[in-house]
Amino acid sequence: METVPGYTGIARALLERAGARVGDRIRIVQRDGRVFEGILMPRYALSAKPIIVIKLDNGYNIGVRVDEHTEITVVKTREAILREAAAGAPAVVPLLEEQPPLEKRPRVMIIGTGGTIASKIEYETGAVKPAMSARDLVEAVPEIGFIAEVSAEVLMNILSENMRPEYWERIVDAVAKSIAEGFEGIVVAHGTDTMAYTASALAFAFRGLPVPIAFVGAQRSSDRPSSDASFNLISAVLVAARAPFAEVTVVMHGETGDTYALAHRATKVRKMHTSRRDAFQSINARPLARVYPFERRIELVSEPLQRRGEQELRVMNGFERKVALVKYYPGMDSEIIDFLVDRGYRGIVLEGTGLGHVGEWLVDSIRRAVENEIVVVMTSQTLFGRVNMNVYATGRKLLAAGVVPGDDMLPETAFVKLSWVLAHSSSFEEAKRLMRENLAGEINPRHTVDLYPRWPH
Repeated sequence: METVPGYTGIARALLERAGARVGDRIRIVQRDGRVFEGILMPRYALSAKPIIVIKLDNGYNIGVRVDEHTEITVVKTREAILREAAAGAPAVVPLLEEQPPLEKRPRVMIIGTGGTIASKIEYETGAVKPAMSARDLVEAVPEIGFIAEVSAEVLMNILSENMRPEYWERIVDAVAKSIAEGFEGIVVAHGTDTMAYTASALAFAFRGLPVPIAFVGAQRSSDRPSSDASFNLISAVLVAARAPFAEVTVVMHGETGDTYALAHRATKVRKMHTSRRDAFQSINARPLARVYPFERRIELVSEPLQRRGEQELRVMNGFERKVALVKYYPGMDSEIIDFLVDRGYRGIVLEGTGLGHVGEWLVDSIRRAVENEIVVVMTSQTLFGRVNMNVYATGRKLLAAGVVPGDDMLPETAFVKLSWVLAHSSSFEEAKRLMRENLAGEINPRHTVDLYPRWPH
C-alpha cells in the first residue's frame, strides 16, 4: 500500500526520507525557519508542485511548499494518535478511510464571477489576484480536493455592485451548460453585496433543478488572518457535492467562528451586516441546512423544495430590464412614480412601511401605473413579517388601485421575481397571478415565532 499517495518529486522524497506516512503527525521546518505541524494528508495532485498537505489542529488543511532545504520529522505516528483518541485524549484524527477514491469523487464546477472568495495573495507584489484555475484552487484550499473533483472557470471578474440582469443571464447559461456536461453540483463564486439578487435570479430561471447550486463569497479578503474565504469555499463545495437537496443556495458562515456554515434558500436570504463573517441570514424562514465542513457533514434544518435527481431541468432564462425597486419615505413625491410610467417601465416593486403602505397622495399615480398595465407589487421595508393591506384604509385604497400584495417576500427577491415574471408571462393578468404564486420558496405560507430574531438569543 502506498504510504504517501499523491506525492511526487521532492515532496515525496522528503516524506519517504523521514519515514512519514499519511495519518502521521509531522513537523515541517522551512529554510527560513518557519515551522508547520499537523497531520499528513494524501494529496489529490493536479500538478507536480512541491507542496505537502497537512491538517492543522484547528481543522484546516494547508499546503506547505517544500524544497531540498526543508526538514521533516515524524512527531507521532497515526497508530499512536488513534490509540490516544480511543483512550479519550483530544486529538486531531483525519478520517482517511472516508476520503473517496479519485475516481469516485463527485464532479463539481466552480464558476467565478468576481469577489475575493477565489483569490490568492501574490506575495511578490502584495496584490490579491484571481486563483480560479482548478489547480490554483486545490493548491490554495486543499480540502476541496478531498470532497470533489473540481473544475473551474472564470466567467467574469466584476465588482458585486456592477452586477446587471444581463450578467444573470450569462451565469444561468454557464450553469446550465455545466449541468448538461454531467457536473453533480455547481458553486458560483460571487461578491457578497449583490449575491442574494443573483442567487434569486437563478432560483427563478431553473425549473426542476436536478443538482445543488451553492453561491459563495467572502466578507474578508484572503490576505487577512480572519479571512472567511477558505471556510466558505470548502462548505460550498461540500454542499454542491453531497447535499441531498437540489436548490439554489447561499452558503456562508453561520457564526463568527469556524464551526459551521449555513446553506440559505436563495429567495429567503439577505446580507444583514457590512463586515461580519455571519452577515447572511434567512428572513421569514429557517436556513435549509447547517454545514460542518471539517466533519464533512450536512444537517438539514428545513424540508427541501426538491431533492437531488428527482426532476428534469428546464431552463427559463431571461429578465425584463424595465423594472424598478422603489423605497417609500415620508414625503416621497408622486413624480417618481409618474416618471417610471412615462419612461415605459413594466414593473414597480414598492418597499412600503409596516403592513404595506405609502402616503395617500401616491395612490392616484399608482392607479395610473396599473391602468397602463404596469405591475405594481407591495413589499415591506420592515423585512420580517407579511404584507397585509386589508387592515388600514390606505392599504385598502392601494388594493383597489390594483397593487399586488407581496406577502412575505423580501423586496429584493420581489424585484428579481417581477423581472423574471414579466419576461415569461404573456399578459398583464398572468404576470399579476404569477407574483402571488410561490415559485421558488420565496413565499413562506406559515410563520412561527422563532423566525423573528430577538436579543438576547
